[in-house]
Amino acid sequence: MATAYKIWQNARIATLDPHHAGLGAIEDGAIVADGATIAFVGKRSDIPADMLASAEIVDCGGRWITPSLVDCHTHLVFGGDRAMEFEMRLAGATYEEVARAGGGIVSSVKATNGLTVEGLVEATLPRLDTLLSEGISTVEIKSGYGLNIEGELNMLRAARALEKVRPVRIATSYLAAHATPVEYKGRNGDYITDIVLPGMDKAHAEGLIDAVDGFCEGIAFSVEEMRRVFDHAKALGIPVKLHAEQLSNLGGAKMAASYGALSADHVEYLDAEGASTMAEAGTVAVLLPGAFYAINETQKPPVQALRDAGTHIAISTDCNPGTSPLTSLLLTMNMAATLFRLTVDECIAGATREAARALGLLDSIGTLEVGKSADLALWNIERPAELVYRIGFNPLHSRIFKGQQVSA
Repeated sequence: MATAYKIWQNARIATLDPHHAGLGAIEDGAIVADGATIAFVGKRSDIPADMLASAEIVDCGGRWITPSLVDCHTHLVFGGDRAMEFEMRLAGATYEEVARAGGGIVSSVKATNGLTVEGLVEATLPRLDTLLSEGISTVEIKSGYGLNIEGELNMLRAARALEKVRPVRIATSYLAAHATPVEYKGRNGDYITDIVLPGMDKAHAEGLIDAVDGFCEGIAFSVEEMRRVFDHAKALGIPVKLHAEQLSNLGGAKMAASYGALSADHVEYLDAEGASTMAEAGTVAVLLPGAFYAINETQKPPVQALRDAGTHIAISTDCNPGTSPLTSLLLTMNMAATLFRLTVDECIAGATREAARALGLLDSIGTLEVGKSADLALWNIERPAELVYRIGFNPLHSRIFKGQQVSA
C-alpha cells in the first residue's frame, strides 16, 4: 500500500535551517509529512512525483510557516499566585516586608505542596493552553517549588502528565537546588545532602528528569555547591543547565560550561570570558526578558559579547508566579528585541532553533528539515517581522504537532 503523505503547499517557509542565511526562507514552498516526520521541504515545483501521487494536500494560501515555537525555560507547574506581593511592591513594600507577609518563594512552596499531582495539572493547564495557542509545541518545565523530595517529584509527575492531556512535548528539569527551605536556612550543604541528591536519584529512577538545573547566585547556591549537584547528575548521565549571572557574576556560567551544560540562563552579568567559554562548550545563552522587565532590572545581558563569541542565543518566557508571570512567547520576542536589541532573525531563531538547542532536542525539532518532527506553525502574516513587532496580537492560523493539525 502506498504511503499516504500530507502536503502543505502554496506557502512561504522559514525553515530556520542553520546551513542557510537568515531564516532560510523558501518562496512558493511546500512541506511533506510522512506521518509525524518531515519527508520533504522545498519549492512546490520540486515535490517528488511519488509523494504527490498519494497525498492529502493543504493549500496554505501564501501564509508563512515556521517551526512550532519552543519555550525552553519555564516554571509552569506551581500552585497559587503572587499577585498580593505584586500589589505590595507597587505600594513600596520591601522584600523583607513581603516575606513577613507570607510572600516570596515560601508562598509558592506552600501553595504547590498543598496540591496533589492532579491538582497541579489542573492549575497548570490554563497557562499551558495559553502558550499552545501561540504556536508552541514544546515546553520545558522545572520543579523547584517543592523543596522536599515528594514535592519535587510531584511537580515533575505533573509536568509529565501534561503530555497525556494536551498535544505537546514536555521537557523536564529537576530544580531542587532552587532555594533553601526555611528549615535548612544557612545549611545549604545539608539541604543538598538530604534533599537534592537523594531526590535526584528517585526522580531519575522514575524517569522524570530530562535535565538537572540549579540557581547559582548569592541568594541561592554557590558555584562549589552547584558542582556537587552537577557531579551527581553527571554520574547519573543527566545533562545539566543553570540559572547563572542574573544578579551578579559568580562564574556560574563558566562552571556550567565546563560540564558541557545545555544552557546558562539569565546571564545579565556575564562577562566576555564567560561568553567565550560558553561558545566553546556549545552552551546556549537563554535570555529571559520577562524577568528583566518584571523585577525592573537595569543590567542587560551582554548581547554583543555573545554575538562576538559566537554563543548561541535562545529566548524564553521564564513563566513563574513571582518574577516573570508571563505566558506569551510572542510578547517575549518583542521584549527581546525592544529591551535587549535582538534582531528579528535572532528572536525567531531564539524561540525555535536555539530554544531546541538549549533543550538538547535540535536533532528532532526546532527547524524544518527532512527527518525532523512535523511540528509547524502557520501564520497570518505578510513578513516574519510581524511575529516580533506586534504587541498583544496573535496571528497564528494553525498549529501542526507531529503531522496533525491540533489548533486553529
